[in-house]
Amino acid sequence: MSKKNSTGGIMYSTNPDFEFQQESKEISSTPANNQQDLRVQLDKKQRAGKAVTLITGFVGLGSDLLDLGKKLKSKCGVGGTVKDGEIIIQGDFREKIIQILQSEGYKVKRIGG
Repeated sequence: MSKKNSTGGIMYSTNPDFEFQQESKEISSTPANNQQDLRVQLDKKQRAGKAVTLITGFVGLGSDLLDLGKKLKSKCGVGGTVKDGEIIIQGDFREKIIQILQSEGYKVKRIGG
């Protein structure tokens, strides 16, 4: 099993003048809602058997992701969090979240059964 590192696979260089140039993926703005391709799925792994609705695939600024997460949590009336580029909503709210996101203009796909 191999481990990946943040330097793109370069572990050591014998060149004394070598300087690693890390590519930055800075996003200056969030694309329009109709250009987003979101995935909605039910997840129970690593959560003590409790079901959560997981929304992935958002591209854009972190503040816009937080705003979307806050909006979904308030419309569903439950708790949740936003971390690692994913929105986690407590409980099984796949259908309701898909309807909300589609009414906002997002492209949404349901993943899993």
